[in-house]
Amino acid sequence: MRKAALIILLTAASCITGLAQTAYDAFLFSENNYEGTARTVAMGNAFTALGGDLGSISLNPAGSAVAKYSQISITPSLTFTTNTTKGVSPFEDGSLPYFDKEYRNRHSAFSLPNYGLTFNWNTNRTSGLKNITFGFISNCTNSWNEDVYAAGTNSTTSFMGSMAYGATENGLYGSELNRSDAYDYYPWKYAMGYQSGMISTFGGYDDQFVGASELLIDRNGQTEIILGGPLDQSYGRQVRGRKNEYLFNVGFNISDFLYIGANLAVTSMDYGYSEYFKEIARDPSDFEIELDNGNRMYFDSMKYKYNYNVETTGIYGKFGIILTPGAGLRIGAAIQTPAATTVYEEWRYTGETNFTESAYNASASSPYGEDKYSFREPYRANFGIAYTLGKFAVISADYELCDYSTMKFMRNGFTDDREYFEDLNDDIKTIYGISNMFRFGAEIKLGGLALRGGYGLTTSPELADLNGEELPKMKTQNVSFGLGYASKKSFFADVAARYAFATEEYFMPYDDYMYDASGALVAYAPEILNRKDAWKVMLTIGWRF
Repeated sequence: MRKAALIILLTAASCITGLAQTAYDAFLFSENNYEGTARTVAMGNAFTALGGDLGSISLNPAGSAVAKYSQISITPSLTFTTNTTKGVSPFEDGSLPYFDKEYRNRHSAFSLPNYGLTFNWNTNRTSGLKNITFGFISNCTNSWNEDVYAAGTNSTTSFMGSMAYGATENGLYGSELNRSDAYDYYPWKYAMGYQSGMISTFGGYDDQFVGASELLIDRNGQTEIILGGPLDQSYGRQVRGRKNEYLFNVGFNISDFLYIGANLAVTSMDYGYSEYFKEIARDPSDFEIELDNGNRMYFDSMKYKYNYNVETTGIYGKFGIILTPGAGLRIGAAIQTPAATTVYEEWRYTGETNFTESAYNASASSPYGEDKYSFREPYRANFGIAYTLGKFAVISADYELCDYSTMKFMRNGFTDDREYFEDLNDDIKTIYGISNMFRFGAEIKLGGLALRGGYGLTTSPELADLNGEELPKMKTQNVSFGLGYASKKSFFADVAARYAFATEEYFMPYDDYMYDASGALVAYAPEILNRKDAWKVMLTIGWRF
């Protein structure tokens, strides 16, 4: 059965022109999944009302003023992800006509989610402004480490058949797609597909397309297009990237009662996405192709590939306070301005089609698409409350609100694609709304050791599809735990582990395209379920002075 929210090759199918942006890219640029230090992660990053740790300063700038000492720390980490894929049956009996095998791919990655230092200046006053803190901190706010692979045999539909159907439905012409300047005027995916031999015209028509894996059958004077025979299909996707923020912080301690702080943050994101789709004929003799000159050849294999890379830099301000009214109670709040971001992106399509007669083999590559534009990330607001039991224990809770409907693509100056960005921004308002983050943490101290635990829940801001139809309410969750050690002098060390609850993603490598004369779907394109599990293990070492 088809799920309510499907992704059809995420980026590739959305690139109908040379421009690569979609409303979903806006969320990619804006989403935060805080890391920080081992202590903050172990306690679920519920630190808006606590502070005192370099990882907390991303959440609340006032946190730097809580510590009455200078400190330096560094946090290396390892991430372990597992992606498990298998086809989803379109039939009630659960039978699978495609991607019938289950595959499990594992990937590990090293990173440095936190490093930084703060300098604390004691004014030697007993009341009023007692301490001023200056700091520079780098914290990771999101990361991507993913390898997806799915494979199986398909005897009913093909990637190239779907591409041919799309070229016909979009009113394209083979003679136009074959031009050397086709990428200046026509959809890149189809131009590459035609020039690499994946699709071609037939019957003397310049606007009717057939895939290299398909046969033309004459039934009572009508041409019918069918798949030639079984295909071994495989799909692969790799995602890598990090989003960091570099904070210039100042904090003020006023009478050990009010702590205020501000961050000037520079953000940086480096993200890479690549995917491929392969089709190999089980028996090439099933795929006979008759050429206009009467010669015959047989389809053997094809490979489609799409690459997308993006780099962003941005700047924003954040302001926060922490109050300690007494009896162990702590209250915190922070507001973050929208980040003014510059985006540079690059993408490319490549493909090749091979036949049993190598003289007919073909390959093609699109140019490297490039674009640079401005983007506004959404504002955020943090609220926290915590309770401390002397020096023995602490419990804390955070709530963070982010309105993703305020994201906006922008183009400076006069350009002919300004209208395109206006449509994108309308899509953002249709799809996205408010995301709610809830974070909880606890710590118990036993002499120089500390035991910690945390939990986080985030609701998805994706509320509707492009047609405005409501989507199921989705959420992500994680649990964390850790240990801490503080010497009687200056050294401290913390370890933490965080498990992100398995998330499920349904996607289709290509569109449905086989319909009968009445418009009813007669054969299903593949639908794949990808289940992702992720562990992160962190170690923080530091010194206080």
